[in-house]
Amino acid sequence: VNLAVALRSSMCIIVKSAGLVPHTVETEPGTKVNFWLPKNSGGKPAKPAVLLIHGFAGDGVMTSAFQARSLSKRYSVYIPDLLFFGGSYTDKPDRSPEFQAECMVKAMSILGVDKFAMSILGVDKFVPVGFSYGGVVASKIAEFGNRCTSDYDRFECEPVWVKFNVGCLVTQNEMAELLEALIINNDTTTLPSFPQGIDLLWGENDLFFSVEFAKDLQRKLGEMTSMESIKNGGHLVQLDRPFVYNKLLNKFLASAESLDEDNARPARKVSLKLITRD
Repeated sequence: VNLAVALRSSMCIIVKSAGLVPHTVETEPGTKVNFWLPKNSGGKPAKPAVLLIHGFAGDGVMTSAFQARSLSKRYSVYIPDLLFFGGSYTDKPDRSPEFQAECMVKAMSILGVDKFAMSILGVDKFVPVGFSYGGVVASKIAEFGNRCTSDYDRFECEPVWVKFNVGCLVTQNEMAELLEALIINNDTTTLPSFPQGIDLLWGENDLFFSVEFAKDLQRKLGEMTSMESIKNGGHLVQLDRPFVYNKLLNKFLASAESLDEDNARPARKVSLKLITRD
C-alpha cells in the first residue's frame, strides 16, 4: 500500500510538472467527473486538445502521467477519471461504455472543447486516446462523432484486473457492473465502420491480447486502421515503454493535423488500445 501511495504521488508530480491541475466537472446533477487539465483552462484550449482515457488498471493519473509530460508542449492534455475511478461517480444506474463516453463528451463541452475532431485538429476540437477499457470508451466517442451506434465484441476479464485498481474508489460490485455492461454476444454484433483514421499501438508481449489479435482487429476495422507493435512492451505498454509509445503517439497526433488531399477535408483521428476479444 505504501508503495502504491508513493507511486501515485510520483505520477501526480509528473502531471503537475506538465502544467496540469485537478478539476471536477458536474455533467448533470448526480454525476461528477474528475480531471487533470491545463492550468487556466477557463475557456477553449489554447492548443489542440487530446483526451487520454485510462483502462481498468488504475485511474487517469496512474496510467497517463508519462504521456501528459510528453504531449503537453504541443497539446492541451485532458486526463479524466472514468466513472467510479479516482473519485468520479454517478448516481445513475447506467454502467455502459456508451454512458461513460457520453459523460466524457459532456464534460469536454462544459470545458469548452465541444467537438470530436470534426475538422482539422484545432483549439476547439479533441482527439480521444484510449487505453484498454478506455479504448472502448474512445470508440464510443468516435461513434457519437459519426452519429451511428453499434457495439464491440464480448470482453472477458481475468480476476487479476481487480488487483490492479490500487488507489481507485471503484468497488468490486461497481467493477462487476462495468464489466457486465461490456458483455456483447459475438454472434449478433459487428464492428462499426469508422471514417476516422484509427491507430492501434500494441505491446508485443501483451499477455491479455496478443499481437495476432491486434492484427485481426486491424483487418476487421478496415483500411483506415494502422497498427504498430512495440518491442518488449506488455499490456501496459505506455508504462513499459513510455518513450517509444510517446514517439509513436506524437507521430499519430501530428498526422491528425494534416488535410486529406484526396477529398480536401481534414483527416479525423482516434487512437485506441481496445480490450475486445473474439
